Amino acid sequence: MGRRAATLLLPKLQVSLRKEHCNSISVPLSFPFCTQSVSEALPETHHAQNSDLSFENKYSFDPQEQERIEQVRRFQNLLQEDSGNAAQSFIKSLVISKTPFSSPFELFAFFSHSLPSLKPVFSNMLFRACSESELINEVTELYSLMRKDCMLPSTGSVNRLLETLVTLKQFEKTLDLFSNFVESGVRPNAFSYGKAVQAAVMMKDLKRGFELMNAMEEGGVGPSVFTYNVVIGGLCKVRRIEDAYNLFDEMIKRKLVPNLVTYNTLIDGCCKVGEIERAFSLRERMRTEDVKPNLVTYNALLNGLCHSQRMDEARKLLQEMEASRFLPDGFTSVVFDDLSSCGNYNASLDLHEKVLHKAETIDEYTCSILLDGLCRVGMTEKAEEVLAKLTENGFIPSKIVYNILVNAYCQEGDVKKAILTIKQMEERGLKASCITFNTLINKFFDTKEVDQAERWLKKMEEQGISRSVETYNILINGYASMTQFDKCFQILEEMEETGIKPTALSYGSLINCLCKDGKLLEAELMLSDMAGRGVSPNAEIYNMLIEGSCSRGKMKEAFNFLDEMVKKGTGPTLVTYNTLISGLGRNGRTSEAEELLLQMTSKGCNPDVITYNSLISGYAKSGNTQKCLELYDNMKNLGIKPTVRTFHPLINACSKEGVETVERLFHEMLEIDLVPDRIVYNSMIYSYAEGGDVEKAMSLLHQMVEHGIQPDKVTYNSLIVVYLRDRRVSEVKLLIYDMKVKGVVPMADTYNILVKGHCDLKDFQGAYFWLITQIELAPNRLSEGPIAIRQQKHLVVDLQVILPRLHHKGVVDRNAGDCVDALRFQLGGFFNEARNVFLRTGRGECAGDGEEYGLLSLGEIGDRCGLDLAGLVEVGEGGFRELVADGDGGGNGGFGSEGS
Repeated sequence: MGRRAATLLLPKLQVSLRKEHCNSISVPLSFPFCTQSVSEALPETHHAQNSDLSFENKYSFDPQEQERIEQVRRFQNLLQEDSGNAAQSFIKSLVISKTPFSSPFELFAFFSHSLPSLKPVFSNMLFRACSESELINEVTELYSLMRKDCMLPSTGSVNRLLETLVTLKQFEKTLDLFSNFVESGVRPNAFSYGKAVQAAVMMKDLKRGFELMNAMEEGGVGPSVFTYNVVIGGLCKVRRIEDAYNLFDEMIKRKLVPNLVTYNTLIDGCCKVGEIERAFSLRERMRTEDVKPNLVTYNALLNGLCHSQRMDEARKLLQEMEASRFLPDGFTSVVFDDLSSCGNYNASLDLHEKVLHKAETIDEYTCSILLDGLCRVGMTEKAEEVLAKLTENGFIPSKIVYNILVNAYCQEGDVKKAILTIKQMEERGLKASCITFNTLINKFFDTKEVDQAERWLKKMEEQGISRSVETYNILINGYASMTQFDKCFQILEEMEETGIKPTALSYGSLINCLCKDGKLLEAELMLSDMAGRGVSPNAEIYNMLIEGSCSRGKMKEAFNFLDEMVKKGTGPTLVTYNTLISGLGRNGRTSEAEELLLQMTSKGCNPDVITYNSLISGYAKSGNTQKCLELYDNMKNLGIKPTVRTFHPLINACSKEGVETVERLFHEMLEIDLVPDRIVYNSMIYSYAEGGDVEKAMSLLHQMVEHGIQPDKVTYNSLIVVYLRDRRVSEVKLLIYDMKVKGVVPMADTYNILVKGHCDLKDFQGAYFWLITQIELAPNRLSEGPIAIRQQKHLVVDLQVILPRLHHKGVVDRNAGDCVDALRFQLGGFFNEARNVFLRTGRGECAGDGEEYGLLSLGEIGDRCGLDLAGLVEVGEGGFRELVADGDGGGNGGFGSEGS
């Protein structure tokens, strides 16, 4: 865990041992906490009548001064009677009442002057009284005065101040004062360190927490169970479960006995990361160690089961909670069972009534977890029904309970019911909270209903509810997702003006959307803005910037961000390495990707399935099939189970190796219980299409439909290829019909396949049919046509043959309308690009040409097809227009001269 290597960021403890010339309070450390003999700690002169009060006569005429003197005498008497606790309580009452002393400083000055020999004891008690009264500014100033007089508070009094500061969530001040106390000579004990560690963990500064634990050991103070519990809790909150377990094992090795808090913390941590079995094994260990679970234990387990949607096990746990008297008998049946489903309706009804009459005894947190669990499995209405029954019988729901329902309805997309739930909440006298509004506003942004989101934001402000940092984050994420970046920048400014500091999440949403929109410069400027506002970027933000750079091939910038991460102490994560490996692979730098794999493993970051998928994908793109198979075998040897995404590039790459390899991979996929998706099926069908195996291709088509996967354009294109290669032309039309029935619209690539396939079969009439069909069915998508046709340059001679032949056969209507006229745009660019192809065709004789059908001039083609082709053909070197004008089929014009 690296705790031993940590260096304490506090003054060295050796300083704490120096006495200098100060007078430390010569009373036992337990003095402020219990009654003991004070006489031992006092000078002998105080056992007799104290001469320090000889000035009394000077102020005898002033009633207020007389009262002050009386308080001093009373304090002195309590000390002489060895009543330490009573003296401490007396000082605290003077501080709180503010009479006859208006402030702790006035009290300090008067007592110091009246009883100079008791000043150290009195000052320590006053320090503790101010700490207990939460007078932080006063106690800080008092500490400064004490140091000037070479006095130090006792460790016990310091501990009371540290405890108060932690309670008030003044964590940074806790750590600052702790450092100050140690430097001044106060020797901290386990309690002092425990509070300092707690403050560091609450600030999410686990590194400093571990440093403080090291300092404890160096100072000869062993960490307590409390200290371990605090750090284990901090690790669980950031999902570092393995590190938490290591600390748990360290506790046991030190002969420290884990308590209920230890177990509950670990169980809750395991449940929150979905390690339910591990959580229940801890519960079993509690039984072995005779640590009885409490309601917190059960709630953590119940929460884990509900989050994992394991409701059958949740039911059993509820029954156990009933048996342990944490829930009224029969509560489980109220939640899970309908009355009508029970065998004995009357008995079940009686049971429900008994439970409902005890509704007020049900723990609200337990109920909240359970209702949330029902909502997670889609039983939101059941959850509302249970809540209604419990509410009718005395259960008082809080805002938390209603917020669960509001969130559930928003997740289901039922905003109307979410709003209705808010109204029900308000009718019960509960005011909607910031969380309530945030949930609804976030949903409206998800559905791009910006007007509604802004309306509810205004309503929130009208009800006097201030925007929280979460509200601002939702607004930034919402506007950024719609690329309204100017509004995002305005919101950041507004946050600063209102005193709300943006978080890493605030910037993360904005940077992520900027990267996705290709605005990498702006994203980098936001990174600089974070530093300017004192917000430290986390690994997730750097990963976004690295992904944005990789996706645009800017690998140098991506690695610059990696270097910056390392310099700023933000270690690269598995996601970082995977992103870079994927980027290198996409940009053809596969060898560098493998080098990065070796680098990450040498630094203790083990690759996962995503790492290998990225590498396989990179090598598949570069055409290195053998390397793909080698990586596939490596990942299996390492115990990394492939996913469906592993087989996407793998099968596609191996299709070049032959059907046997592809089939082997497909069967291996099925053997490890992976369900093929559309991409896998399409790759397999394409492989069979390339091999001309119609039966296997169709068999896979039926199989994918049976598994609920509908074919897409890629599927049909592969099937069309295999049918045309098998000369099953008549069935191609059936495929196109089925394609349209399934809602898959044929696009230019499909028509290209049809035209080329028919031309390969010398079926020019069929080719022309699909060309005209494309134009007639999709005139509004003609911009796609030129691209498709230009990809078929080798068909230009065939097309020159198609048009005149079809005219003679009566296929083309001379009076073709606007749809056919649209060909002028396609053929113009088509002929221009194909000019050199014509020039290389020698004498221009096309397959199938006979004496009956010579080449026609462009003018004749245009006349017969109703097209104005004049001027569409570029006049170039050698005279292309002249070539076509000859049109005698004998090649006496341009073909012979150009091609020879």
